[in-house]
Amino acid sequence: MHRIRASLVGVLALSAPALAPPAASAQPVATAPAQPGTKLVYPATERDEAKFDTYHGVKVADPYQWMEEADTPGSTIWPKIAAWVEAQNKVTFGYIGQVAQRDAIKSRITNLTNYERFGLPFTQGGKYFYARNDGLQNQGVYYVADTLDGTPRVLIDPNTYSKEGVVAIAGLAITEDAKLMAYGIAEKGSDWSVWRVRDIATGKDLPDEIRWVKFGGASWLKDGSGFFYSRFDAPKPGEDIKAMNTNQKIFFHKLGDPQDKDTLVYQRPDQPEWYLFGGVNDDGNFLVISASPYKQVENAIFYKDLTKPDSKVTPLLDKLDAQYSFIGNDGPTFYVQSDLDAPRGRVWAININHPERSAWKELIPQSDNALQSASYVGGKFFCSYLKDARTQVRVHAADGTYQRDVEFPGICTAGGFGGEQGDTVTFYSYSGYTSPGQIYQYDIASGKSTLFRAPKVDFNTDDFETKQVFLNSKDGTRFPMFISHKKGLSLDGNNPTILYGYGGFNVPVTPGFSPSIITWMEMGGVYAVATLRGGSEYGEEWHQGGMRLKKQNTFDDFIAAAEWLIKSKYTSTPKLAINGGSNGGLLVGACMTQRPDLFGACIADVGVMDMLRFHKFTVGAGWIGDYGSSDNADEFKALRAFSPLHNLKKDTCYPPTLITTGDHDDRVYPAHSFKFAAAAQWAQGCDNPILIRVETAAGHGAGKPTSKRIEETADKFAFLVRALGIAPTLK
Repeated sequence: MHRIRASLVGVLALSAPALAPPAASAQPVATAPAQPGTKLVYPATERDEAKFDTYHGVKVADPYQWMEEADTPGSTIWPKIAAWVEAQNKVTFGYIGQVAQRDAIKSRITNLTNYERFGLPFTQGGKYFYARNDGLQNQGVYYVADTLDGTPRVLIDPNTYSKEGVVAIAGLAITEDAKLMAYGIAEKGSDWSVWRVRDIATGKDLPDEIRWVKFGGASWLKDGSGFFYSRFDAPKPGEDIKAMNTNQKIFFHKLGDPQDKDTLVYQRPDQPEWYLFGGVNDDGNFLVISASPYKQVENAIFYKDLTKPDSKVTPLLDKLDAQYSFIGNDGPTFYVQSDLDAPRGRVWAININHPERSAWKELIPQSDNALQSASYVGGKFFCSYLKDARTQVRVHAADGTYQRDVEFPGICTAGGFGGEQGDTVTFYSYSGYTSPGQIYQYDIASGKSTLFRAPKVDFNTDDFETKQVFLNSKDGTRFPMFISHKKGLSLDGNNPTILYGYGGFNVPVTPGFSPSIITWMEMGGVYAVATLRGGSEYGEEWHQGGMRLKKQNTFDDFIAAAEWLIKSKYTSTPKLAINGGSNGGLLVGACMTQRPDLFGACIADVGVMDMLRFHKFTVGAGWIGDYGSSDNADEFKALRAFSPLHNLKKDTCYPPTLITTGDHDDRVYPAHSFKFAAAAQWAQGCDNPILIRVETAAGHGAGKPTSKRIEETADKFAFLVRALGIAPTLK
């Protein structure tokens, strides 16, 4: 298994291409439901009319800034926020509780979710490791087996840590001899994780414990004597949710030592806004470090020679002139994926003894399609491209010579192809909107794929279809959109439709299976996914076309997709809902405020809604590279122009809207959603509901339990049933 993934493409989470976004589910609060047709009465929310911030001489009102208070010891404001959350949940669940079909929707989602799912296997020390969920387990269980088809035994079961299933595995790393495993535990959706070490043979934990790890894992020395990891300084008591995370450092933990004895390997006090990650390469001779500045997408690569105990960290690619990702190496020759002078990506061979640009060798040139990732396994390069947002994998020899494509049926997303240079096989997954994920073993020498696991889901895939269409945005830019629905759909404009999007952080949105999508289509719905600028689907130019001063392009693309669906009679405004999570929540908020006339409903999950203050909380500064910052005068103007919070207009009729978050989200701080919900309720000029669903003791959504995912999706679909005025018939 590759120990290194050197590039950081952004730490704003991408929700899966399904309605269920990265937020945990709330539990209903008993309340008397409002009567149908009556105007909702929202909890009173204090507005501080005197509160302003000044940006470059411009005063901007922020009457709900008090809602940014965190749950800290002794806080006098947090109890008021907590009471507001409870009161808002009562209104929300009162609205949803009137939907008679809600229980049937939940039952169908549960049935469709109840199927065996496997993670990609990997080998280490002659053993096989993989994750498996038997169907409705809240968290996947990790197993180890002596052979691929041998009898597995449980390696770690996170379901035993919590009745509610809110403890998840944040990552794991196996020693070369497969005797020890370092693993991370994250609770209640937090990005913070605690790392421990387990003896694989006995299943017992060693005393080792590592804290304050976020967005990082463990990387063992080849002899298993210890591992490298990245961490932040411990925040002040009670500030772990809200406080900015800066000055990340790389440490080495010697097995058996307490954490306070760990060796500091690399830090950059001169660059407090750098993410630092390090991994040991396959031959164990180098620690390869990626440094990613918060405020730009370009990164740097450094290395440390582990064969020399006192060696210093050496810069290899430190000009911050492009994005670089370490793939692997043969001795001093490092293989690096980069978009330097190649916006769709290529692969270089760089000899670290002669790192000057003139000595680089281009192994795999830029192609017509965007290179998403590359791995070096069994002496071959597996290059994963996107061709109009569909996966295409090409296999190249060690000298870069093209050998073959990996063949996939239909419109799909394929991923995996990990491993080490000595491996003879690798594994990959294959899925689509109507194709549950299958796992294949790939023989590297012959190129033959063999099915390892195929799930059995209670639906007939032949009842549905997915097509891809191409359309033009406001400025004429052509982009694709996937549309999935039951076969025989009538284009009469009456089909309830969910339009999903993300469009940011160089992250692609590609076809993927979800029980919620199947449920929605069984309800008679259309599910559309637009490929928006800001992602990586067409390379770095596509990414840059939807970031910073060009971020409005992302919203224009999404609006054009909605207009196309209406014009093409797939749906109509009263039947059209939009959805997105995290950066996609920003997308929904921006489009809702710019075109409130266009949509029949909006669902914004854990969204970035305050574009003037996002960089002041948790890891928000890491998004400046994509968004820009209100500290810059030009970027302030652009951000203010689309910031959802700042573009709500009093007495405007906004569509029925559901906002979701977790009250302890330490990725996108929940005040974004709190403030936006309060402001939207204040501004609403008609009887359409503006609801917020807050899961208490929950975060951004990482490791969200299966049970909570089902509850949340059922609530969202019930909201849409009422908001769009539909009467679904379920299986």
